[in-house]
Amino acid sequence: MTASHGIVTKVKKKRISELLIQDKRLDGRGLTDYRETKVEVGLIEKAAGSALVSLGDTKVMAGVKIEVGSPYPDTPEEGVLIVNAELVPLASPSFEPGPPSEDSIELARVVDRGIRESKAIDTSKLCVVPGKKVFLVYVDIYVLDHDGNLFDASALASISALLNAKMREYVVREDGELEFKENFVKLPVRNYPVEITMAKIDEKLIVDPSLEEEIATDAQITIAIDKDDKICAIQKSKPGTFTFDEVVEAARIARTKAREIRENILKGIIDE
Repeated sequence: MTASHGIVTKVKKKRISELLIQDKRLDGRGLTDYRETKVEVGLIEKAAGSALVSLGDTKVMAGVKIEVGSPYPDTPEEGVLIVNAELVPLASPSFEPGPPSEDSIELARVVDRGIRESKAIDTSKLCVVPGKKVFLVYVDIYVLDHDGNLFDASALASISALLNAKMREYVVREDGELEFKENFVKLPVRNYPVEITMAKIDEKLIVDPSLEEEIATDAQITIAIDKDDKICAIQKSKPGTFTFDEVVEAARIARTKAREIRENILKGIIDE
């Protein structure tokens, strides 16, 4: 970081703190308001399912690929979920080409945990031949523009892409091989987790932090809420800490915001 950049950052942090004292934010939002959120599905023709999420100026694309493969030894009668994330260099000056960074690995794991722990996919229905053949479901996340809160944007893109995903109907022949039909069926998605990220800045909790706010963040928490309002995953990041009461308040806010997103955004995709 250059000296001039450091000065600008300190000035910005001071301004953010001054506004938060008045329960205000740089972009005019309330403390628990999300930026404008849009979801478009089915944009990648060759993918089994896809979704593009715009969360303010943050843009994330998720694509789903379905293949036949081997199950894990400890779950021989269940399909497999694999989540990967790529931080495209054009999305941010801080993203570099090369092997997956710690940030991309963390992003993939947080999204994976919300989907997996909510049992969003009925993996038992993805078993073809127990112990031998199952369907592997790959969710590939691509960050196209980074302006903060990649966790929520990526999680929303991923579940939207899974809801949009279709696979060919099939029968298992006597020799154990698959014979695919012309018809398509939806991927067996039965739960719709939503991840809500909150940043703690000067003892204030704010929802959906922008990139500028993330720079000033002391601690951050991401809570995944399933369709039944249950917490299915929690991720704490940044070096700061949360009190017990702050975690309880964060959980309350997460349930409220997850309900809003599921009703206002996901419902249309679920009902398609």
